[in-house]
Amino acid sequence: MIAAHAISMSDRKPPNSAKSRDLRFQFEIERETDGRWIAEIPEMPGAMAYGGTVEEAKAKAYALALYAIADDVERSKDIPDSISVLHVPA
Repeated sequence: MIAAHAISMSDRKPPNSAKSRDLRFQFEIERETDGRWIAEIPEMPGAMAYGGTVEEAKAKAYALALYAIADDVERSKDIPDSISVLHVPA
C-alpha cells in the first residue's frame, strides 16, 4: 500500500526572529512485511527512512531532505531564491 502525504515547515513553530516560508515535500509511505514503515520523498534523492510508526519514518525522511538541501547550499555557497535569510543587526 502506497500513500502520499505532505508535511510542511509551517507544521512547526518557527523561531520568533524568523519569517517562515512553506517547504513542502510529498511523501510516499509503505508498510514493510516486518511491520516497519518506510517514507520516501521522491524529489529528494536519498531521502528515504524507516520508522516504527508513520510519523517516525516521515520525520526521519524529512530530516534527510533538509540535510541534503543544507549540503547543496554549503557546496554551492549560494542561497537559493526559495529560501529567505533574515539579517538581524547585532
